[in-house]
Amino acid sequence: MRTILLLAASLCSLENPLAAQYAERPVVAIEIPKMELPEGLEPATTAAEGAAVGQAYRIARYDSGPDGLNAVIALAPHITAQIRNARSRHTALKGRTVLVKDNIETRELPTTAGSLALAENWTRRDAPLIANLRRAGGVMMGKTNLSEWANIRDGNSTSGWSAVGGLTRNPHAIDRNTCGSSSGSGAAVAAGFAWAAIGTETDGSITCPASVNGVVGFKPTVGMVSRTHVVPISHSQDTAGPMTRTVFDAALLLGAIAGSDPADPATAEADAHVADFTAGLADGSLEGVRIGVLVNQIGNRQDVREVFETALADMERAGAELVEIEYEAPDEMFGAEFTVLLYELRTGMAAYLASLPGKNLPRDLAGLIAFNVENAGSELRWFGQSLFEQALETTDEAVYREARATSLRLAGEEGIDRLMREHKVDALVAPTRGPAWTSDLVNGDSFNGSIGAGSLAAIAGYPHLTVPMGAVERLPIGISFMGGAWQDASILAIGAAYERVRSATIPQPSFERWDPDLAPVD
Repeated sequence: MRTILLLAASLCSLENPLAAQYAERPVVAIEIPKMELPEGLEPATTAAEGAAVGQAYRIARYDSGPDGLNAVIALAPHITAQIRNARSRHTALKGRTVLVKDNIETRELPTTAGSLALAENWTRRDAPLIANLRRAGGVMMGKTNLSEWANIRDGNSTSGWSAVGGLTRNPHAIDRNTCGSSSGSGAAVAAGFAWAAIGTETDGSITCPASVNGVVGFKPTVGMVSRTHVVPISHSQDTAGPMTRTVFDAALLLGAIAGSDPADPATAEADAHVADFTAGLADGSLEGVRIGVLVNQIGNRQDVREVFETALADMERAGAELVEIEYEAPDEMFGAEFTVLLYELRTGMAAYLASLPGKNLPRDLAGLIAFNVENAGSELRWFGQSLFEQALETTDEAVYREARATSLRLAGEEGIDRLMREHKVDALVAPTRGPAWTSDLVNGDSFNGSIGAGSLAAIAGYPHLTVPMGAVERLPIGISFMGGAWQDASILAIGAAYERVRSATIPQPSFERWDPDLAPVD
């Protein structure tokens, strides 16, 4: 046996001392047998190559088998060659490894969205965000599992399950859920399978899995990152974003993938807002920062409230001014959002499927529904496709346009914008989600819906950052920081400043089932 100690921020610590000054979170040393390297990896000659080799060993140790995480669908070929190419060009990311959610196209591997209907969807093209990643020196290490079709197929689904990848397990407790839909991305980062991962979000699909897996997740302003060649749900709300172990790393990765794309009109303003998002993070302060606390969104669990109150106390000691805000999101906002998502799913999916170069693929939502019926034993055993079927019937454009105007107004102008303006705050905060629930393929998800306010940022298209703030019974809990349109840099700065003063102990993955006899984390 040989012991390999991986540092999730190893490249930062070796090559960016500024980042290493704060929030570096080591991954626990593991005992693993010496084994052959996967295809595409060669014996390491540099620290970057060594990090990738160690990550591949962790994937081999923890991702497969009856208790494996099922976080990684496939590793990319030529990983070592990618690292060497990136480092020879003196790039910003310097060969750091990134796992990519399997609804984002990459030239090396098929893009399935977790569905057998797209098992042969190998387009051999990079999404623009992946092309940006490569130019910045990021290494496309492989594809991560996800909630099939980004969790828009049925209302009774189990997050983290796909017909292609199976059920993703939470590394902190393998009988617990990873949330979704960026399930594999969150679990993989927590497990130390890569330096970072990329997820996508329509409403909660980056921030929820980041929270319950104990990592940082950032949903940027919609339009900061291109959605071209990403399997869609909603052009109004979809975005890709980073999932990492520190806020600094999230900021670094965001700068690598962001930018305008002529094929995606929503990104027209992106280049004007792209910056060095890491600038000032290492010595930023909360002194004088006004934090709006969404007290009604703390939820009904006392243990979550106590973890959140510790985080608030940390920020207050660091000089932040806390402002309590009473707010209740109107039911009309969620009803309007639902109409928008169904309408845009139908139209956007048809446009995406029509663009695929492969043969014998479904070409619209009706084709996907028919495929699932024909393959019900593999696709429909655990839950149905009621949302697909509802979307097929959501065709009234006038009703859709009114719903979009309503949802945007209530979440944006009369939601986040009004709350920040009236209370003169720099960010809004709430717990992101409660602790991970037990995975149950028969009955579906059972999360606590009283906790969190992420739908506000999702519907408005505004930035939302979640940062680990502690644990309940060794299960991670995240804190959300939200702001207005294009305030990505300031939200990252506030989150990084909190991360530096955080007093709570953040749990490390156990890779075992949850055990009630274990003492809780301090």
